[in-house]
Amino acid sequence: MARSFPPAAVQSILSEVTGLLKQRKETISIAETAAGGIISASLLSTPGASSFYKGGLTLYTLESRIAYAGWTQENIQNYKGPTPDIVKGLAENWNGRTDRWEHKEQDTVSAHIPFKQEEQGTHTKEVETGLGGDREENMIAFSVEALRLLKEVMKGEAKL
Repeated sequence: MARSFPPAAVQSILSEVTGLLKQRKETISIAETAAGGIISASLLSTPGASSFYKGGLTLYTLESRIAYAGWTQENIQNYKGPTPDIVKGLAENWNGRTDRWEHKEQDTVSAHIPFKQEEQGTHTKEVETGLGGDREENMIAFSVEALRLLKEVMKGEAKL
């Protein structure tokens, strides 16, 4: 059975975000963890994505965070799981760069979702999905919440 893509839960907020990015002629780079690439793939499924999408990474493993997000062996030795400080650090230290927006998210059942806005700092949101161990549904829920936060940041509605 073929599934629709992007996931139905993502489509509406994706349309809003990509519309804002195109309208404002802004760009985005994505670094995902628990969303597993759904955010980047959804953005890329949008016609005209090359005008706003600068690139992305899935930083799922600790090793990838060393290679692409500025982590050190000390970060790995002290790692106790995702916390707001951990994901804020990913947002602030990711080696990818964009003209305006960067996104990082993380966790399995709850996510700490930050966006780094070049002029204003890092916006974060903690998400508890209530979905337990349903990995696929958690990935979709994190993607939706990350896109919602991006929309709030872009519209000036998010709080630091």
